[in-house]
Amino acid sequence: MGRVPTHNLSRDEAAGRARLLGIDSYHVTLDLRRAADPAAAAFPTTSVIEFRAEAGAETFADFLGESVDRLVLNGRALDPAAAYDGARIRLTDLAERNRLEVTGHARYSRSGEGLHRFVDPADGETYMYTQCEPADARRYFANFEQPDLKARFAFTVLAPSSWVVSANGEPTAQAVPLEEDPAAARWDFAPTPPMPTYLAAVLAGPYHRTADVWTGTTRDGATLTVPLAAYCRASLAEHFDAGRIFDLTRRGLDFYHSVFSPAYPWGKYEQAFVPEYNLGAMENPGLVTFTEQYVFASRAADSQYEGRANTLLHEMAHMWFGDLVTMRWWDDLWLKESFAEYMGTLALDRATGFTTSWVNFANRRKAWAYLQDQLPTTHPIVADIADLEAAEQNFDGITYAKGASVLKQLVAYVGEDAFLAAARDYFAQHAYGNTTLEDLLAALERASGRPLQDWSAAWLQTAGLPVLETLVEHASGHDGERLARVAIRQRAVDPVTGMEALRPHRLKVGLYSRTDSGAIERTASIPVELPADAPDGVTEVPELEGVPAPDLLLVNDEDLTYAKVRLDARSEETVRDALGDIADPLARALAWTALWHATRDGETPAADYVGAVERFGAAETTVGVQLTVLDNARTAIERYTHPEARGALREAYLAAVARALLAAEPDSDQQLAWARALAAGSRHGGGQHALLRGLVDGAETLSGLAVDQDLRWSLWQALAAQGRATAEELDAELARDRTAKGSVGHALAMAARPVPEVKEDAWRAVVDGDGLSNDLLGATVAGFMLGPEELRLPFQDRYFSMLTRVWAERSQEIATRLVAGLYPAGSSLGAHQDPQDHPVLGRTDAWLAEHADAPAALRRLVIEARDHLQRALVAQARSRKG
Repeated sequence: MGRVPTHNLSRDEAAGRARLLGIDSYHVTLDLRRAADPAAAAFPTTSVIEFRAEAGAETFADFLGESVDRLVLNGRALDPAAAYDGARIRLTDLAERNRLEVTGHARYSRSGEGLHRFVDPADGETYMYTQCEPADARRYFANFEQPDLKARFAFTVLAPSSWVVSANGEPTAQAVPLEEDPAAARWDFAPTPPMPTYLAAVLAGPYHRTADVWTGTTRDGATLTVPLAAYCRASLAEHFDAGRIFDLTRRGLDFYHSVFSPAYPWGKYEQAFVPEYNLGAMENPGLVTFTEQYVFASRAADSQYEGRANTLLHEMAHMWFGDLVTMRWWDDLWLKESFAEYMGTLALDRATGFTTSWVNFANRRKAWAYLQDQLPTTHPIVADIADLEAAEQNFDGITYAKGASVLKQLVAYVGEDAFLAAARDYFAQHAYGNTTLEDLLAALERASGRPLQDWSAAWLQTAGLPVLETLVEHASGHDGERLARVAIRQRAVDPVTGMEALRPHRLKVGLYSRTDSGAIERTASIPVELPADAPDGVTEVPELEGVPAPDLLLVNDEDLTYAKVRLDARSEETVRDALGDIADPLARALAWTALWHATRDGETPAADYVGAVERFGAAETTVGVQLTVLDNARTAIERYTHPEARGALREAYLAAVARALLAAEPDSDQQLAWARALAAGSRHGGGQHALLRGLVDGAETLSGLAVDQDLRWSLWQALAAQGRATAEELDAELARDRTAKGSVGHALAMAARPVPEVKEDAWRAVVDGDGLSNDLLGATVAGFMLGPEELRLPFQDRYFSMLTRVWAERSQEIATRLVAGLYPAGSSLGAHQDPQDHPVLGRTDAWLAEHADAPAALRRLVIEARDHLQRALVAQARSRKG
């Protein structure tokens, strides 16, 4: 069924409904007994809702279902045909206390929204889970779908008796066999404490389940016991390291109970790793869901284990930030995501054996924020979210990584003790309630004794990326060169208003010089405060006057603030000549970031960055950073290099990658990183196809390198994109790998083949067809975008023609994948063409002008895609020969 006009709840509508209603409880019954039958497109669902209202009021409930079959309000039957429009159920003449019963059918999801159904290609078993944020609980049961209408949730699930079933609440008893259906059983789950609808969660299928328990001490000295469980598909059980997951879970619960109160309030703590998941994870109380990409069936680098641990601890922080205390509306999404992002990284650093959490935060997560904050669609951390479609687009680098970066700055400003005390005060004041920015600022001001309104206005309510530039003057003396003057100039413009928007910063300036060991090491680190009202944005650093001149002067040492840093000339020379000699991993990561900013901004040719990766990539000991710079090098070649220079640069780079792979220590994370970089980079060409073929055929073996499931498909995809793998070979590989990952890998490789008919088939499958699930659609889109650019030129007009139709007819998740994924982002600059004259930019501008009234979320995706392309074209012009 196509989308209907009433699906997109506005902020004003939600506020009006919240003034009318108070929701007490939901009892939701789901009948999943026919879920394994592919002919069953829908399932019976019943909601019984107890709620309060103004007497005589009129409102609506939400349900994006197949049908409403029975509708009873306060014992009075309503006509579903008259009351239900496909998205909303109209309710009139409400009493002060109400009981609404809605029985209908909901559709099984293939997009990862609502109740998702997946058939495991390994064994044919059916698995289900729910994903609801921001407003997809209404896809599987009727409710009042907005975050400030919290209620208690109790679930009843009917399903095959051989299955495993779970939900947010504790099970009230063992599954009860159904007399009328011997093959089925009934599971009942106790009511939860009050929570919003987007956290309502159910899991059902023949999952592999492992149980454990945590017992610890709360901040008030009490003993608390929390039952633990972990789930994955049965076909992944042999790869499931539940013991490691439970160890991290216990460490996290220990840590959070040492800094937070009240104690964990949700009873059990279960974690399910599920297929075709659109997110990294979701913080459903009592039943946290994760992508099963975190179940490592192939060799995983230490950075992947660290990333999984970070996600696990991020979700655990949500049990307080977001679940216990929830934002009133999606404007304040940062109140949960920014805090979970910061606290997850802090917990990873304090409570686990991982030692590079802040290094990877600086290099990977903040890079996401820096990219997002330079788009024309950037927004303040506290955003203006008019409706649900806008909310879904706001799960971005600003809300997560910039917000967490700003919180790190705040902690440096008020002190960690005050920050954590404010969190405990905030939880105590607002437990099970909803809040806004002002509620948090009040708690922070009480704990720190500092006024924070100006800080909030500068950092939370103003968009844009500050730039910090070091002004350095040197003087020579009898004992060598010294610093005569050091100052920091801040430049910051609010992209919304165009006005200057300088911010206060508390940071450190690090001095690094080469020592007798040959390494470049920190010799001093000077705290500096940059006031927002500094004349001309310039702050002097008198403490450095007369100090011996270092080789590297690093503004934002230890990465305490959020800003783009411009190196002074001497420091830039040091980084370009000797980056690999910088001893401190975080300082080295910040140096890599400075080089990447210069490349993305078109200030230096992309080849300079690629050259730095060739020279220093092998010396990078932080694997997460190494993986990032290798990814960046590929982007620099394929997007930021002019096509006339691209082939030679790619050829030389991939030859260097192959040499590094052959020289890497066997069975090391670095060896794996180089192998992945070789496969990913070779999707575009590069002359390493003989090595690729040898690795995938087994003719070429490298000591310690396991050419396993993940790596094999990456190699096949590179060969396919170069026209060096046949459909028969790819089908044979799928036959030996009948797994979910195998199906995805095969779909991408098949669509990557550089044949016009292949591209046509892929386009029709994703744009005109509806037979692909979210992961298979995403893989087909990715494969379509590989291969020579001329193969996709015939689809450019079709892309712009399909935008409004796709947005109207497909779910927002699928529509977003199509709009963002199929944009002609790989377009190249002509030999004598100026970037602003590129026809794709012109076609995009024309579409935006002709569709001024298109949904704001759709326009945002198109605007962002245009900006990425324009940046790439400017960089290509910078790298053009001559």
